[in-house]
Amino acid sequence: MSVATLLPASFEAGREGPDRRGLDETRPSTGRQVLRYAGIPVLLLLVLGATFVYVTTADLDDIERRLLDPSRLASATLRHLQLVGVSTAIVVLLAVPLGILATRNSMRHAVPLIVGLGNIAQGVPSLGVVVLFAVVLGQIGYTPAIFALVLYAFLPILRNTIVGLQQVDSFVTESARGMGMSRLAVLRRIELPLAVPVVLAGIRTAAVINVGTATIAALINAGGLGEIIYQGLTLNRQTATIVAAVLAAVLALLLDYLGGLLEQVLRPKGL
Repeated sequence: MSVATLLPASFEAGREGPDRRGLDETRPSTGRQVLRYAGIPVLLLLVLGATFVYVTTADLDDIERRLLDPSRLASATLRHLQLVGVSTAIVVLLAVPLGILATRNSMRHAVPLIVGLGNIAQGVPSLGVVVLFAVVLGQIGYTPAIFALVLYAFLPILRNTIVGLQQVDSFVTESARGMGMSRLAVLRRIELPLAVPVVLAGIRTAAVINVGTATIAALINAGGLGEIIYQGLTLNRQTATIVAAVLAAVLALLLDYLGGLLEQVLRPKGL
């Protein structure tokens, strides 16, 4: 009888190499990866295709044709994207540095006050914020709409920046300091990269919020898809209202999807 016949089968398997069944089970399949990354875009394309069919087969009058003119829809969508993009960029430039400052040891006592002010801004109805800035600035249009969008989307990014930095293990930062890294280097090379997923989640939330709030900003003549929605409501043209509302919803879902992809790209390896 040979020695091999006396050894357990598990030992023989171990000689051939490590058992990778557990790794293979946890690794997502190709089908799941395709569904994960292509599912939302395909769904949005189907929604847009169904909307196109709905418009082309509907019996539109002259008013609805003017409201749903392709060039007008494209212009309104670009205006909506401009409102959302500019306001979200301004919020990032303001809220992220303020969140970083709030997590420093010398400013930790001010965190409740800073977050409380953000909660107050978030608690005010969006319509009230939009109208308030129009009244305070004494004008209507693009500028007061940007101010309102910045204020209304401020809290998610501020709060997520604070939470993301606070959740970094103090042992990691103390070890980096012990290796001779400056506080700025620790922040730039350790704290911020580890906080990136949480901060980006806040930016995604703020962008989606701004898509909805920008729709309301049409009441102060800021343009965008909200203008077509409200004109459809005022003129009792439900087709125009439905189409513009669907485009706004698709835009919100698309921004959320792109934000998720950005999170995957910028997420530090191993997290």
